[in-house]
Amino acid sequence: MKCFSIDLDGTLLNSNHEISNENFKALSYIQEQGHAIIINTGRAYEDVIKFDAIKQIQCPIFCINGTVLYSETSEVLFEASFPISIYKKLFPVLKQMGLWLMVYTNRGGFPCRNPEIQDKNDEEKEHIFQSYDYDQILEKDNLQIYKIMAVSRKNQLEKIEVVKQAIEGNYEVSMASSHPNNIEFTSIEANKGTALIRYQQLANQQFEEIFAFGDGGNDLAQFRVATTSIAMGNAPTHIQEQADIITKTNDENGFAYAVHELLNL
Repeated sequence: MKCFSIDLDGTLLNSNHEISNENFKALSYIQEQGHAIIINTGRAYEDVIKFDAIKQIQCPIFCINGTVLYSETSEVLFEASFPISIYKKLFPVLKQMGLWLMVYTNRGGFPCRNPEIQDKNDEEKEHIFQSYDYDQILEKDNLQIYKIMAVSRKNQLEKIEVVKQAIEGNYEVSMASSHPNNIEFTSIEANKGTALIRYQQLANQQFEEIFAFGDGGNDLAQFRVATTSIAMGNAPTHIQEQADIITKTNDENGFAYAVHELLNL
């Protein structure tokens, strides 16, 4: 069985955050041919299943960069979270650097999750984050912290590189950027590539080929374990350089184009 591991934002979704008819037809075709589809995304589950096309496909969904793995029947197969002790050390460092922070947990996203700010300008984002009381997060019962997402202003992208240098090697976390102005921290046990390996063990099956589709730094982990990696035409150059194939952009139905033209399916 072939496996198609597909990122959402910037990959399967166009710039309007929609799954085009062409891409949906390609998904349906893949399933009709007896192959496996996995949605492999940085999004939380609630922000994935809102798409009718994904509900119709009924496939496994790997959320928050491999932190929580769901089966096609929405059963939680695996989850990894930050030890609270690491969160308490990491969070103040990120806050001090003046980044906007979103904390993904089993109790929701605080003060929000990334899809809620994707179309907002920097001033609107500042209004959301500037007065938020993050201390209340740790007061929630049975809390599990899945991800900290740090976002910079568009004119302060250099802060992301400063953060990477400050954190790398000093904290037991996985670190990846899905976009030039953000950096995401998850459990050391979680990334998109590890999730693909783990799922095969949990499902007791072995994929004969893995096609991984993506456009961001958090997709490099799945590129490394894939048989064939496909970068979107809208992906940054350094991501395209790590891929086996480059397809059209997400606004040109690049996923469907790769399935039918580049992969000869």
